[in-house]
Amino acid sequence: MLMQKQQKGFTLIELMIVVAIIGILAAVAIPAYTDYLKRSKVAEAVSLMGGLKTPTEEWMGSQGAMPTNIDGQLGGKTSGKYTSVINTATHATLGTGYLATMKDTTMGTIGLYYSTGTKDWSCKKGTDMDAGLAPANCR
Repeated sequence: MLMQKQQKGFTLIELMIVVAIIGILAAVAIPAYTDYLKRSKVAEAVSLMGGLKTPTEEWMGSQGAMPTNIDGQLGGKTSGKYTSVINTATHATLGTGYLATMKDTTMGTIGLYYSTGTKDWSCKKGTDMDAGLAPANCR
């Protein structure tokens, strides 16, 4: 009686197919993950500016004008791990508010502005920021 030899392990072709599949998945996943990280960094800036909304409205209610010194007048946090600085700024159509500059200079700026007419806050990405990085309501 002839005994058939049982296969132990994988063939070279099977291993090459697995390596090719992993390579294709990595080629798709790495750029998507990098984009996700950049969007989360921008979210930090929007969150920091969001924390300035209530103190700003209280200041405007008591002083009648927009604060000019965030640290001194509001005591707000003006920088973060990925946000270089938040300054007061004015937008031509949206009003006066804040502009956050990212530490990664290739990412640009994003602003949060208060309209005294409508009493609403509006988020707007800077012209130097890719549209895909800003939250949907800021584009």
